[in-house]
Amino acid sequence: MKSKIPAVPYLIWTLVFVLVPLFLVIYFAFTNQRGDFTLDNFSSVTAFTPVIMRSVILATIATIICLILAYPLSYYISRQEKTIQHALIMLVMLPMWMNFLLRTYAWMSILENNGLINKALLFMGLSPVKLINTQAAVLIGMVYNYLPFMILPLYSVMTKIHQSLIEASQDLGANSFNVFSKVIFPLSLPGMAAGVTMVFVAAVSTFVISRMLGGGSNILIGDLIEMQFLGMSYNPNLGSAISLVLIVISLCAIMLMQQIDEEDEDVKGMFL
Repeated sequence: MKSKIPAVPYLIWTLVFVLVPLFLVIYFAFTNQRGDFTLDNFSSVTAFTPVIMRSVILATIATIICLILAYPLSYYISRQEKTIQHALIMLVMLPMWMNFLLRTYAWMSILENNGLINKALLFMGLSPVKLINTQAAVLIGMVYNYLPFMILPLYSVMTKIHQSLIEASQDLGANSFNVFSKVIFPLSLPGMAAGVTMVFVAAVSTFVISRMLGGGSNILIGDLIEMQFLGMSYNPNLGSAISLVLIVISLCAIMLMQQIDEEDEDVKGMFL
């Protein structure tokens, strides 16, 4: 029987930094400031339904855009020589070595009214456009910051799709569309599910991007939670209730992607 001692540090870490904070969130969500049990906090959350819906919609759009951009790029990288693969993956990860706030500040200078994009438009004789403090700016920030989280899992799965499978399907008369739909796409579903989960969960809970690029008129659920704990309207009980709603949304996304991953196991059996 294998020793469980190496797992003890992980169990302690999980208890202290996951389970205890989660218990505190649940406790505050179902109590008032006097510590009495109540459901009023969740009744108050309904007032923020437009913000929650905006968060889900923007996160969904950002996830779809990341998937559209990352899928062909990941496949292209996976078909290159190993040395080229490593160089391209390093380029993908390079922005992640920079501080998150610095990357977002850089986009502020690009998107602001006198930023690089509007200066380029004026240089070409075109009228400037309003970019900063818009939902489009928030989407741009989400896609830029979270795109690597979609590329890496897709790439890791696509590198395991052996070239012989593609060649065999072509030898059997499959055209490019059939090769993609019958071989590449089904085998890439695990990486797609992982990437979608990572991007959506990160995007739906973000607050720095929406604050810096979206302005005060484009707050998201992460901003609401921050305001309840750190803002002028200090209310940890309401903030905990909103946090539980965010946890439920994230869990629903994870369960949906797990269901897709489980269905993919049956697809894998066709190739093994």
